[in-house]
Amino acid sequence: MVVGIGVDLVEVERIAQMAQKWEERFLARIFTAAEIQRCRQRAASAECFAVRFAAKEALAKALGHGFCQHFKWTDIEVVNDERGQPNFAISGITQKLIKNRTVKLSLSHTKSYAVAMVVVEDAR
Repeated sequence: MVVGIGVDLVEVERIAQMAQKWEERFLARIFTAAEIQRCRQRAASAECFAVRFAAKEALAKALGHGFCQHFKWTDIEVVNDERGQPNFAISGITQKLIKNRTVKLSLSHTKSYAVAMVVVEDAR
């Protein structure tokens, strides 16, 4: 049974400007070390960061939570399986919100925009 749906659209340039202005401070607050390393290795690093930002926002919306004491940006990592399909690796205090639920993630981006859609289902 679907218990939540979240969608987020991000302007790639906005994320690029925030990363340029705040540098490591911004990146370390929002992304895991593995996400930072992965995105920096890509030619289109701003798109990579933007789509991950959108994914985290979409998950927060699908769970009905904002980023608060029970939901941390860096507890959520966007990972890809062996076929390249995106998914979340969720840890820390945020993991409690996912208990007995499955999460499905879809990502897309262009040079200008990144979008993420998340569907949360009750696994029981």
